[in-house]
Amino acid sequence: MSTPAPSPADVLATERPPAVRRLLGRPEIGALIAAVAVFLVFSAVADSFLRTSSFGTVLYAASTIGIMAVPVSLLMIGGEFDLSAGVLVTTAALTSSMVSYQLTAVTWVGVLVSLLVVLAVSAFNGWMLSRTRLPSFIVTLGTFLMLTGANLGVTKLVTGTVTTRPISDMEGFASCRWLFASEITVGGLTVKATVWWWLGLLLVGSWVLLRTSFGNWIFAVGGDAAAARAVGVPVARTKTVLYLGVGFCAWVLGQHLLFSFDTVQSGEGVGNELIYIVAAVIGGCLITGGYGSVAGSALGALIFGMTSKGIVYAEWNPDWFKFFLGAMLLLAALLNAWVRRRVERGTSR
Repeated sequence: MSTPAPSPADVLATERPPAVRRLLGRPEIGALIAAVAVFLVFSAVADSFLRTSSFGTVLYAASTIGIMAVPVSLLMIGGEFDLSAGVLVTTAALTSSMVSYQLTAVTWVGVLVSLLVVLAVSAFNGWMLSRTRLPSFIVTLGTFLMLTGANLGVTKLVTGTVTTRPISDMEGFASCRWLFASEITVGGLTVKATVWWWLGLLLVGSWVLLRTSFGNWIFAVGGDAAAARAVGVPVARTKTVLYLGVGFCAWVLGQHLLFSFDTVQSGEGVGNELIYIVAAVIGGCLITGGYGSVAGSALGALIFGMTSKGIVYAEWNPDWFKFFLGAMLLLAALLNAWVRRRVERGTSR
């Protein structure tokens, strides 16, 4: 019996050097190509996009998404979602503001109480997930709805309006603002505090995922929770810690919102959880878990920043932004699935 001739794709895959195959198998390679493409498009159609000041604006827009995309990507690699992440940011800001104002305390008191509140909410998500075995979609959807109502109801009950009171004249505001909402300008480039927080969280998240045993646990529970549990991985604890990571980053971003604008609208944050998920998926995370990259989520956030501001600089109709975001999500999901199949086919040879 004659052996069938190999297909051209198989020949090319065999001829590729190992370094190239590893590069093409990286989760973030699709996001990197997309980021370069988006940069080139807006560089060509909008002269102001290449200005130094514009880079600062793009970085700021990317950082406000990237701060949350880091823990959301880790959570998705672990096989779970958090639909409450967007409103949890608002909860953090509202708690800091109202506690500080109502107690006429140093603003740091409100900041610390806020941290405890968001960590408690995140721990509740992890506990409910492990105790009930309900899908994280259902658990965090419930939390999302409760927080949305609580943010509005408590704010109206305490302040009489849907907005918190100004706290800029209170002790500790200046130091809190320096930590969460300061900015530095070098050579026309303005870099806000969120960019430094984003870079720090990105480095920590990448190190945890790729260089620690906890990172191995994340991949294991996302790939097959039952198999991970069978070999001794603490599945429930791992997922709870991932939810706590989401809570901590929501606290950071919430403090930035408060100390940047002094007041907070109680209805903010609704819908942002989808943008965080989109950034993670564009960055290479699979919806099914067990595969993804923290660095890829940063590229997804950068694409968001370049697109949201590039459309403005190009003087296009901003109504098309969500259309572009949805198209990017679908293309990224298809590309991620294709890359995963190629990797699995290559490792099976």
